[in-house]
Amino acid sequence: RPLNFEMAATAEMLQIALATAPHAVCLVPERRTEVTTEGGLDVVGQRDALGPFIARLNDAGIRVSLFIAADPAQIEMAAKLKAPVIEIHTGAWCDAVMEGRKAQAAAEWQKIVAGAKLAHAAGLEVHAGHGLDYVTAEAISALPQIVELNIGHFMMGEAIFVGLTQTVRDMRAAMDRGRRS
Repeated sequence: RPLNFEMAATAEMLQIALATAPHAVCLVPERRTEVTTEGGLDVVGQRDALGPFIARLNDAGIRVSLFIAADPAQIEMAAKLKAPVIEIHTGAWCDAVMEGRKAQAAAEWQKIVAGAKLAHAAGLEVHAGHGLDYVTAEAISALPQIVELNIGHFMMGEAIFVGLTQTVRDMRAAMDRGRRS
């Protein structure tokens, strides 16, 4: 039984999820030309379509996560639609950190911190992902509301150079440092 599918909220993907019954799915916006997801799902704008979609998955016992920006309106709508989990899109923050844009990185970080607190207060489980590396994974691991990081893309790339075992050790060490801070 697969642990987690990342998928678009389409009728075809819903049928696949219902037929295969994964433990969890993360709904993401997808465009055919993307290599990786480039932004968060617009839960507010798509609430009428997402509501029944999420309900079908919930009824089937499939845990639903919504990949969204750390925006209060998106977070509040996720809670209203009864998605038990959100994954905060961290791409803008990670890009700003990596490119040395300190003011933008600080502003994006504050959105993530506030979003994680709001989501947790609304009863949502909070995950984070997109563009995380050792430095940003360490920082975000310090947020007590974050219970899962989605870091596979970075780790697979890093593993090409140092091997998967070392990459996992290094990431685990970064996350542990973050949790201790």
